[in-house]
Amino acid sequence: MDYRFRSQRRVQIDEPQAPPKFDDAGDEPPEDDEEEHSLRLRPSDSNVSDDQEPFMGFKVRRKASLHREYRGDYLDVPSHPSLMKILQKQGDKQVLFADKVLKFTGSGKMKWRILLITDFAIYIIDPETDALKRRIALAAVEKMCLSELSDNFFAIIVPTEYDLLMASTRKTEIVTVLVEATKSDYELEVNFSKRFEYNAAAELVKEVQFEEVEGGVKTRILRK
Repeated sequence: MDYRFRSQRRVQIDEPQAPPKFDDAGDEPPEDDEEEHSLRLRPSDSNVSDDQEPFMGFKVRRKASLHREYRGDYLDVPSHPSLMKILQKQGDKQVLFADKVLKFTGSGKMKWRILLITDFAIYIIDPETDALKRRIALAAVEKMCLSELSDNFFAIIVPTEYDLLMASTRKTEIVTVLVEATKSDYELEVNFSKRFEYNAAAELVKEVQFEEVEGGVKTRILRK
């Protein structure tokens, strides 16, 4: 069945306690050929200094991201036994980054997830159930894709599995943490463009397109 569905969703992710109201189904086969998001994502209060940005000079950045201080663990992971149990089971100890982010499923739904990065792996955890949804070894990450504009989208490309498309007001910090965590083994590629493709599932390719409009950035997610 070939039809198009267009929607405009305004998403604010400064306070991640209340997730968007979407169906809580899993990553079922996609129903929409095109999704359109007019996102007005406000920058967070924390900022990043220029010398901490390995990709400085390639991206048009928000004014609020010019002088940012990194905290890394925004969830205080040691105070959450369930999160510590997951890390201990995998043998990970050093938490480089932890925060709630919006993750896009294969069908285009948005769900709150905990993004936890250690010196060995990336963890995606359900904040409601504390269930580990996915673990990706850092060595499996080939590159990251971002737009050239002041949006909050980023994709983590994992060729041996399937990719991650997420949104966070701390995107700059996430990219920097991953670049720093992998630099002793390889140079993580970071690509900036007004459009990029990612594998939303094993055999599902989507393209994310960005367009600067008055008041923000319009984002389209198209099924290829």
